Amino acid sequence: MAGAVVAVSITVADPARAEGWAWRLPAHVPEPRLPADNPMSVDKVELGRRLFYDTRLSGNGTMACASCHRQDRAFTDGRARSPGSTGGLTHRNAQGLANSAWNATYTWANPALVSLERQMEVPLFGDDPIEMGVTDANRAAILDRLRAEPLYPPLFRAAFPEEAEPLTMATVIKAIAAFQRSILSVDSRYDRYLLGTARLTDAEERGMALFFGERAECHHCHGSFNFNDQVVHAQSREVETPFHNTGLYNIGKTGAFPFPNRGLFEFTGAPADMGAFRAPSLRNVAVTAPYMHDGSVATLAEVIDLYSEGGRRIMSGPNRGDGRLNPHKSGLITRIGLTAAEKRDLLAFLGTLTDETLLTDPRWSNPWEARR
Repeated sequence: MAGAVVAVSITVADPARAEGWAWRLPAHVPEPRLPADNPMSVDKVELGRRLFYDTRLSGNGTMACASCHRQDRAFTDGRARSPGSTGGLTHRNAQGLANSAWNATYTWANPALVSLERQMEVPLFGDDPIEMGVTDANRAAILDRLRAEPLYPPLFRAAFPEEAEPLTMATVIKAIAAFQRSILSVDSRYDRYLLGTARLTDAEERGMALFFGERAECHHCHGSFNFNDQVVHAQSREVETPFHNTGLYNIGKTGAFPFPNRGLFEFTGAPADMGAFRAPSLRNVAVTAPYMHDGSVATLAEVIDLYSEGGRRIMSGPNRGDGRLNPHKSGLITRIGLTAAEKRDLLAFLGTLTDETLLTDPRWSNPWEARR
């Protein structure tokens, strides 16, 4: 089985464009599909950037979106799981946000979340775990905090001129979603190699051949321009959204994964969906440790070891089990027995996917820093 697949219908609409906004993409990257009710604009993206970095958006004023999505870590946070605004840990590892405009679904394993706007509701309003901690009881107070910031009222009016009341939680969500769509990672050394403006080393070329070849078979789940397998763009009409069990756990020899991180199974209840998760993009993977849905693999070298063995064997503890024998494991995950040299080459190629521009570009940096 190549992985659980959910068919997603894409609403066909003309790509919404706003004056003053243009996608600057290399030839191998198509424009993303935009929701008709939230077109891009320079004003909206700038407003979203400020909101993304603003701790006043959380219930207790201590946490911003950027608390779990740091630019220098390709918008991850370096933790296995992240503390929310009240101290409790998230269940899963914080994913990178670059190129999220092209994702067909969001979070690790929720086939119902098909837009950034809907995804934003999870960290804002979710209570298991609490992240931003926005509730019906504090929502009005949070909006009043934003209205009290002199910069915000004119920014909201410019970003949402058609709204009688521009500053609402709905427009907050739309602005942050627009900013997230603007976060691009298309300037790695690999991208420049495709454009003919950079060269790869011999080791990197050997690693690339392994990655896209039938020996390592990485490309089956990470073969798109975004190095994942759930991609939707401006010309898409319908897209399949696969979820994969990679043999990370096999508790009690039953195929079980630790609660509450059981993947697509949490939504379908189907045994075959146990441990099935969305394959994340590998762009910037060298700077986004730790890895896997629960951050349980510390280094990229260990990830390569895991896939070389066809799964992970845990020798002791409550999660003990041989993931290589998980009955629900994807048929794409088999023991391939990479040599030490092949592992080094593959690691070298994955390093070419780091986009240094993404990590430092002021377009995506904290606009409040000047006040500190």
